[in-house]
Amino acid sequence: MRNDIQKFKEKLNNNEYVYGLFSKTSDPMFIEIMGIAGFDFVILDTEHGPTDIEHQQNNIRACECRGLLPIIRVPYIDDNTIGKAFDIGAQGIQVPQVRTVEDVERIVKYARFHPYGERGVCRFVRAADYSALDRNLYFEKSKDLLVILQLEGQEAIKNLSSILEIDGYDIIFIGPYDLSQSLGVTGQIDHPKVIAAMEEIVKKAREKGVIVGTFTDTYEMVEKWKSSGVQYISYSTDSGVFYDALKDVHKKISE
Repeated sequence: MRNDIQKFKEKLNNNEYVYGLFSKTSDPMFIEIMGIAGFDFVILDTEHGPTDIEHQQNNIRACECRGLLPIIRVPYIDDNTIGKAFDIGAQGIQVPQVRTVEDVERIVKYARFHPYGERGVCRFVRAADYSALDRNLYFEKSKDLLVILQLEGQEAIKNLSSILEIDGYDIIFIGPYDLSQSLGVTGQIDHPKVIAAMEEIVKKAREKGVIVGTFTDTYEMVEKWKSSGVQYISYSTDSGVFYDALKDVHKKISE
């Protein structure tokens, strides 16, 4: 079953929420379980995860089996890396450490085919069914792929107004942990300085009609950011959820 990116976008455009996790394990079994559990997307992490992009193909296949939207977090801004993520079938890319308008323009250029960008062209890749998909349909559908920008520091906040004027991306994602470090309170993602900075980003982005996402690892902060207008919600990681579940099981069976 192929993922319907249009339904995903419709939920966001209708002010609904979408939920996912980061995958650190790079195990297709965990990916399938996320889809069975009802999540909307998974972020396959090649920035802080152990697996490179070319080894994410089986995870994308697992997503397709279970109706989960596969998004690859690339490690950095690079034309080959971004193109490869889409070539193997990712339905979106999430790009870390976006700081400037120039960064955004490069990302859009690398992620889109002409006339929207300059992504490298090959129709013999997995995303084009290895050439079985009509070439014109392949190029046309590629414009719907998700481009997600991670804003994670003070430089990005300083340039936010200009970044919001750029076309070609879909979601701004606030990385709270890197933001906390940038603000001098490393790891304290519920610190007033971090909350205030995030609220400013959300407010300005929503005023421009830009969808906002963030990461959180507590249920309380999920509710806080949903009530603030954040729609793309990444809760914890597969490894973190697995640890929490095992810790809870161990506590219950050893009491």
